[in-house]
Amino acid sequence: MFEIQKGAGAIRVKTIRLPDELFQHLDELARDNGISMNALILQCCNYALCSMEKQRQEG
Repeated sequence: MFEIQKGAGAIRVKTIRLPDELFQHLDELARDNGISMNALILQCCNYALCSMEKQRQEG
């Protein structure tokens, strides 16, 4: 299960573009959890990548 953590840090800078609806949803989640949107996006990406690896190992 995905749980939002506080204190994730970034190492490199990259500009990304998000659809308005996704941006609003992520922005709201970040605010509700007291973390930056950047920290939330990093956690979401790491969670997705770990889940992909687990699925590959199982299948």
